[in-house]
Amino acid sequence: MKALKVGNLTATTPIVQRGMGVGISLSGLASAVANEGGIGVISAAGLGILYNEYSHDYSEAGIWGMRREIRKAREASKGIIGVNIMVALTHFPELVRTAIEEKADIIFAGAGLPLNLPSYLTEGATTKLAPIVSSARAAKLICTKWYSEYRYIPDAIVVEGPKAGGHLGFKREQVEDENFSLEAILPQVVAEVKRFAQKHNCTIPIIAGGGVYSGEDIYRILSLGVDAVQMGTRFVTTEECDASETFKQTYIDSSKEDVRIIQSPVGLPGRAIGNGFLDKVADGLCRPKKCAFNCLKTCDFEKTPYCIMLALYNAYKGRMEHGYAFSGANAWKCDKIVSVKELME
Repeated sequence: MKALKVGNLTATTPIVQRGMGVGISLSGLASAVANEGGIGVISAAGLGILYNEYSHDYSEAGIWGMRREIRKAREASKGIIGVNIMVALTHFPELVRTAIEEKADIIFAGAGLPLNLPSYLTEGATTKLAPIVSSARAAKLICTKWYSEYRYIPDAIVVEGPKAGGHLGFKREQVEDENFSLEAILPQVVAEVKRFAQKHNCTIPIIAGGGVYSGEDIYRILSLGVDAVQMGTRFVTTEECDASETFKQTYIDSSKEDVRIIQSPVGLPGRAIGNGFLDKVADGLCRPKKCAFNCLKTCDFEKTPYCIMLALYNAYKGRMEHGYAFSGANAWKCDKIVSVKELME
């Protein structure tokens, strides 16, 4: 495998660990992946609830948590540390500015189109910007917008297929449609990005994820003309993953039939491991009485079937009766806890 180069950054192993919230990928997992030559990624989602002892103001606590996690990762690793910040987050601008101030190596932005992401860069900023897309159309739109408005070219582009865990950039009916599989959309995105790169005499590395589980998968996806793979699910069942042991065991205990598509309050379909909590959601028994966090732009607590922030936080803490685990399509294949070093080797 060739090293992944993103500007002046070099990941000797072309594996990007996907950002997973709430609390699943923090400094512990990110630094471990970075130490093995990959790109470790801290998720910004839910930092406000994880650091509520610092402040009862969700936004303020989230910003403080972002600083703390980046610094902790830096103390534990000299490798590449990125952050994943969902466009759908209410405090997206503040989190982006904080990540840039703390000199995070890369910002990965998805769950919406990050059309104005370059506007947050300050003079002398070193942070690279990588949008997450699910189609050639989205890649073209972002590339064109960033260049025309900011004279900025994406430092990398992540393509996520419908087998990914968490929020998916597809309509529900597209998730199982082979015409929208990662293998189907990748050549389209690669061709679109190469056209743009050639026009502007530059190179834009492409990272592909969604259902990438084994070494065989990595080889197969890299052969489709991309520069690296993104993996999330596989890193959950590692010793260094920041989630509770109960959360990790949920993956190990799951069957193929347990992994299901749900509708998220973010406004996108998502993939998760089914459990009693999600059954209650389906029966309308988990409706929130108020909004405690104001964490998502797209969430109306009077209409949402449950509070996703609280559900994911409970899952992170191991309280699965009050939450659930997002996962990729291959979560059921996980059968043991290993170290990040062992997994990447």
